Amino acid sequence: MEYNLADLFESVVDVVPDREALVHVDHPGTGAERRLTYAELDAAANRVAHHLIDSGLKPGEHLGLHLYNGVEYLQTVLGCLKARLVPVNVNYRYVEEELVYLYRDADLAALVFDAEFTERVAAAVPRTEKLRHLVRVGTPPADAPALDAVAFTDAEAAGSPERGFGPRSADDQFIIYTGGTTGMPKGVMWRQEDLFFAGLFGGEPTGEPVKRPEELAERVAAGSPGLTFFPTPPLMHGTSTLTSFIAFNYGQRVVIHSKYVPEEVLRTIEREKVSSVSLVGDAMLRPLIDALHGPLKGTDLSSLFSVSSSGAIMSETVRAQFQALVPNVLLLNNFGSSESGSNGKATDDSGPEKGFRLEVNERTQVVDLATHEPVPVGEPGRLAQRGHVPLGYYNDPRKTAETFFQKDGERWVLLGDMATVDDQGIVTVLGRGSQCINTGGEKVYPEEVEQALKSHPDVYDALVAGVPDERWGNRVAAVVQLRADAPSLDLEAVQTHCRTLLAGYKIPRAVVFTDHIQRSPSGKADYRWAKAVAAEGQV
Repeated sequence: MEYNLADLFESVVDVVPDREALVHVDHPGTGAERRLTYAELDAAANRVAHHLIDSGLKPGEHLGLHLYNGVEYLQTVLGCLKARLVPVNVNYRYVEEELVYLYRDADLAALVFDAEFTERVAAAVPRTEKLRHLVRVGTPPADAPALDAVAFTDAEAAGSPERGFGPRSADDQFIIYTGGTTGMPKGVMWRQEDLFFAGLFGGEPTGEPVKRPEELAERVAAGSPGLTFFPTPPLMHGTSTLTSFIAFNYGQRVVIHSKYVPEEVLRTIEREKVSSVSLVGDAMLRPLIDALHGPLKGTDLSSLFSVSSSGAIMSETVRAQFQALVPNVLLLNNFGSSESGSNGKATDDSGPEKGFRLEVNERTQVVDLATHEPVPVGEPGRLAQRGHVPLGYYNDPRKTAETFFQKDGERWVLLGDMATVDDQGIVTVLGRGSQCINTGGEKVYPEEVEQALKSHPDVYDALVAGVPDERWGNRVAAVVQLRADAPSLDLEAVQTHCRTLLAGYKIPRAVVFTDHIQRSPSGKADYRWAKAVAAEGQV
């Protein structure tokens, strides 16, 4: 047995077949739900895998998942892994041109898509030469264009529920497309063994990773049920899918919603006795706070042990507001990326005054961009991780060469974040190098300014970008969304608040107030939008 995700999942199924594995609660408040035990989820994934094999797909070919959250998403990922196909996540917000790019860049041979997206898929498919097999989940709208696709229910019915697959390998791949904040999306190629240890904690999120593949099922068999993981962002983003697999590797239960509706999230935590919620930053935590102050006041969250964020940080102010409502919950700002898996978590004193400070794992360093050697204490460098890291970016040898390197016989990956390290080994993340604002020769990282802005009691959300300035080259501009009940603010009030937390050159020189901050469905910042709004609205 190797560290192959399908092999490992099947080993867990075999020791806890009757344990509940997956609950899909539909929204909003319809009461519709699906519940699958480990044995039932295994059989459902086998059906998908056999259908794909019977349709002529070969090991190593790529299958896109253009889906909302649902049983079908995780079932299809597992089916791909069983059949040795490579699952590829597709952002469901993409329009035709973006879909054509991703379908072609990823060399998709097959696609499983939600019926709601039929029109966009039908427009993109004729321009995608290698895509030859389509499976549609649900019923398309009456006016949707004709498309030669197999109904998911028919695919399930045709496939065998038994296993009967050939041997698999730790080298089988798993690709995570990451859009980032600029440029076209890139496909991060993971060996499954590397993903198991870097992204899934080696089968043990709270202790020592397993030392041999068989040990995973042994630990599950010796343990007990009782934990329920609730990844609330879209499964199309790597964090939620990996969170689900962490739970499966631990022999525990996963709860998912089709879409993020704050009130329904809270009701589900209460009803399903959720232990751990994962989300993305303030954009997803603030609405929960609002609901707890309003229509969901008094919701029983006593089962909740932790709320974790990755992809964007929970600011100190918002964390304090949630902690006041749910005092016994552990709030974790985790740090990682599609290229590294987990790097570490924020320290308790991380915040606008000291910056975003991390306790990193032993495989993470801050290195000089030119030499790849560790930087001296206090000097800025790039975060990097060694060991179990991806193979590179699919179909992009230039970007792979820029981001991945070999050193002392190990593979390394350079992350996009600039950082410093202190004499205690604590890393302070400065921000994404690609978003750094150069104003008069001084470097300003948007994340630091955003933390300061969001510590103002009347600010609901904020993004920061650089806009052209004749004198300084660029100046710091903020796009700010106020709380619904907040009094109006002006530039002077914002600057006065920020002066207590930031050096003078970091203080916004322009502020645009907006009714809504645009983010991805998972809560990640849309800096292209922020830059455009700031440039248009600057004074």
